[in-house]
Amino acid sequence: MAANTGRATAPYYDMTLTWQDAQLVEEIAWKLAGRTSGRPDDPEWVAAARNSWHELPPAPRRILAEFRRDSGPQGALLLRGLPVDAMELPPTPNVDGSVQRDPSLAAALLLMIASGLGDPGAFRPEKGGALVQDVVPVPGMEEFQGNAGSTLLTFHNENAFHEHRPDFVMLLCLRADPEGRAGLRTACIRQVLPLLPEETVRALWAPEYITAPPPSFGLGDAGTAPAPVLTGDPHDPDIRVDIAATSPVTERAAQALRALQDLFDRTAATHRLQPGELAIVDNRVTVHGRTEFTPRYDGTDRWLQRTFVLTDLRRSRALRPADGYVLGAAG
Repeated sequence: MAANTGRATAPYYDMTLTWQDAQLVEEIAWKLAGRTSGRPDDPEWVAAARNSWHELPPAPRRILAEFRRDSGPQGALLLRGLPVDAMELPPTPNVDGSVQRDPSLAAALLLMIASGLGDPGAFRPEKGGALVQDVVPVPGMEEFQGNAGSTLLTFHNENAFHEHRPDFVMLLCLRADPEGRAGLRTACIRQVLPLLPEETVRALWAPEYITAPPPSFGLGDAGTAPAPVLTGDPHDPDIRVDIAATSPVTERAAQALRALQDLFDRTAATHRLQPGELAIVDNRVTVHGRTEFTPRYDGTDRWLQRTFVLTDLRRSRALRPADGYVLGAAG
């Protein structure tokens, strides 16, 4: 864990596994991937991952438990040294909707850690509801505001329109961008809030913003009912915004949204993920995006795998058939 950045109870989270811990994690992950029947999307596979979580070394389990309780001033965690170098990677996929349906070391790592933070979850209209999804550039989608694009991805909370949007977003790097340009950007409301003028803060608390769903959800362009960007505790609020999909309904809301975007840019942290690094974003207080980059489409492009986490799965029960892990489209 890095040095404390100010709040005694909320350090910046950055941990590298020891060699011994990395070896144990690899052993447990291979055991899960190789001996568990079915596929990572099956409830039985998730149950096995949840059991395997308790076998992981104490140090990463401890920091993840601390992060779950208080994600700190940056609302993000970087866990380094995960054993993805033990995988024999195929070429980076480059088709839209690519997911990981088969057992793998990476799927085991993601679902074990997701089970420690809460429960893995997915949305049926988004990549078919796969629990482990590829984040890769796709030819012809360079300007797309989503995981398949390679243009600048604007700041957003994941699935900001949805009532049961993820609490955490996990991004595990399998292959780095060969040119070193693609960077994960994060910005936390805990750092931005003290910099905003009072009138801007008041505007962000007002129900004057409509957020549209991604086209993949098939809900049209209606978006949410007018809602505030900030909710919860005035001193430590949650944030709900998607710069590309949130529309203000008043002029003061438009001005506040521009000020918020400017401070996201000014306070953002950028990390160019390397293989074996897992970034976890607290989707309740932190927005994320990505720098632009130029894909090669030759099998060597940046390859991340993504899993969403819900800390209270019960709240979404009405949207999850058979009490599974995949939610329907309704927000």
